[in-house]
Amino acid sequence: MKFLPNSFLILALAATTAFAYDPSPLQDICVATKDMNSGVFVNGMFCKDPKQATADDFVFMGFRNPGNTSNPLGSKVTPASVNEFAGLNTLGISMARLDFVPGGLNPPHTHPRGTEVLVVVEGTLLVGFVTSNQLNNTLFTKVLYKGDVFVFPIGLIHFQLNIGNTYALAFAGLSSQNPGVITIANAVFGAKPPISDDVLTKAFQVDKKVVDYLQAQFWYDNN
Repeated sequence: MKFLPNSFLILALAATTAFAYDPSPLQDICVATKDMNSGVFVNGMFCKDPKQATADDFVFMGFRNPGNTSNPLGSKVTPASVNEFAGLNTLGISMARLDFVPGGLNPPHTHPRGTEVLVVVEGTLLVGFVTSNQLNNTLFTKVLYKGDVFVFPIGLIHFQLNIGNTYALAFAGLSSQNPGVITIANAVFGAKPPISDDVLTKAFQVDKKVVDYLQAQFWYDNN
C-alpha cells in the first residue's frame, strides 16, 4: 500500500492547531499522567513535572498497523487523543486513523468538543455532515478520493462510508485534545438505562415495537 508523503498529511492536518477549541496552554508542555500525587490537575488531566518528561511522551505508534475491521460496521477508528497520547495534554489537538473494508461505515456521530479535518490516503469515501435545525438540517455530502480533504464542523452529525471495492484509509485531525464522540444510534437506542419508549415513539413517530426492536439490537462501537 502506498501512502501520501508525510509533508502532505502534515499540511492537511496543520490547520487544526490554528483553530484549537481547547484553552491555550500556560506552559510549554504538560504531559498527562495518571499519578495524582505527581502533578497538577490541568484541563481534565494531571500533569507530570515537565522536568520529568521524555521524548517518549511525545510519540504515538498506534497508527503503524491497520485497525481491526472485523466487526458489523466494517470499520475501525484508532484515536490518538490525550487518553492514548499523553503528550497532547493542553495542546488542543488530536488525531485518528480510520480503516474501512469495502462497504465499511463510520456511522453518524458527533464530536462535541472538536472540528474534524479528514484526508483520504487510500480508497473512495462518501462523507457528509448535517447542519443544525437553524439551517434546516441541510446535508453537505461529497465523494472523496485519494488526496482529498474534507472538514466536519464542531458538534455536527457526520459520517464516512467506503463506497469503493477496495480497502480505504483516512486520517483525521481534531481541534481538541479530547474531542469526544457520540455515535447517534448507540446513544439513542443503546442508552443505559434505556430512554423511555414514550419519548422515542413520539420523537421518531413509530410504533413501540419498532423502538423495542431497535433497543434490543447490539450497537457496536467502532472506536
